[in-house]
Amino acid sequence: MTSITDFDVPFDGHMLKADHYTGTASNRILYLHGAGNSTRHGHHLLRSALQQRGLGSVCFDAIGHGETGGALAQSSVASRTRQAQAVLAASALSKPLVVFGSSMGAYNAIRLTEQHKVDALVLIVPGVYTPSAYEVPFGPDFSAVIRKERSWDDSDAWDILSRFEGRLLVIHAEHDAVIPLEISDRLFGAATRAQSRQLHIVQGAEHNRLWSLLAETPADFDATIDMIVNMVK
Repeated sequence: MTSITDFDVPFDGHMLKADHYTGTASNRILYLHGAGNSTRHGHHLLRSALQQRGLGSVCFDAIGHGETGGALAQSSVASRTRQAQAVLAASALSKPLVVFGSSMGAYNAIRLTEQHKVDALVLIVPGVYTPSAYEVPFGPDFSAVIRKERSWDDSDAWDILSRFEGRLLVIHAEHDAVIPLEISDRLFGAATRAQSRQLHIVQGAEHNRLWSLLAETPADFDATIDMIVNMVK
């Protein structure tokens, strides 16, 4: 019997809506969703599969998303990192942490390794950002910064990952029109001190159609889940 517990976390005048998919074997995973229309519920397929294998996870709707609501302009990439820290402080996750980050959430996951002991890091269709965009509120000014050609080139993500000593898994969608393969390659290449590192490219997948595509072929879906479980357990 699967168990999902909802909880609220006050943050900067907002109430972050979060949930905990309780695991029977471990509860160490913090899962961070992406930008756009992303919500914690959009990652049910993967989190449910992990829960069925005993691995619990906590995820929340960032400000401007899902049930948390609010305006995106009231948030930023930096605020999302701080929101994640608030949820961590309010959750019952065990240590050392395992952090999953999808799209924009991958950059927040990388930043969290600077403040927390992270045993394993799973970066899914990962986006990274120039430091000059970090504190800029979401909106036209933020978009202007990140839409510059190769704005991510000087990201501090490479340097942060060069100091990461846990296990790293980067999952890239073969036909990702948002995140170039070069970013995933560089993230993998930067993690020279990682205990282990792997770059997995999901054939035929797109930025917003990775797990649902895999689910159409249960054997491929199960194999990918098993790869993740073996890396993070």
